[in-house]
Amino acid sequence: MVNILRQPLFLFILKILGVYLFWQILYTTYLHSNSSLDLTVVELTIKHSKWILNLLGFRTFTGAVRLIGIDNTSGLWMGDPCNGIILFALFSSFIIAFPGPLKSKIWFIPSGIIIIYLANVLRVVLLAIIQLYVSRSTLEFHHTYTFTYLVYSLIFFMWWIWVNQFSGLIKKGEK
Repeated sequence: MVNILRQPLFLFILKILGVYLFWQILYTTYLHSNSSLDLTVVELTIKHSKWILNLLGFRTFTGAVRLIGIDNTSGLWMGDPCNGIILFALFSSFIIAFPGPLKSKIWFIPSGIIIIYLANVLRVVLLAIIQLYVSRSTLEFHHTYTFTYLVYSLIFFMWWIWVNQFSGLIKKGEK
């Protein structure tokens, strides 16, 4: 049992759980109850999604806070779980927990968060387009499954890049 406690994989998982637990406590006790962070990210996501939809030639609307849609649809309501903040924390936890130079982590984590944010904006854009052209059940399927799979795959891929390119654990000739 003592040997497993010293295994790198076990330590990595323990660090992820520790960092993520710290984040959850901070988020649930202060950040979420304050709600300004969640609302700010929702508003920015809606603003950027609307900009892209308008750029693509769609006439859009926003209504009450958290609502965006293409004209002639009921629109999409964006709740806190869909704003990506939890995904930012999950990605950051993976990078913080895995060994590597702090200097690289300082730029890699914000870069990854920006990529996840942009993926979420694209998700909202595509869901709005799906809502316009396809059935409600298809919208629910893509919201629940397709985009969840794609975003988690993106996070895993960015972590893989971290491990193989920036952590310094894999030497250039060993790949």
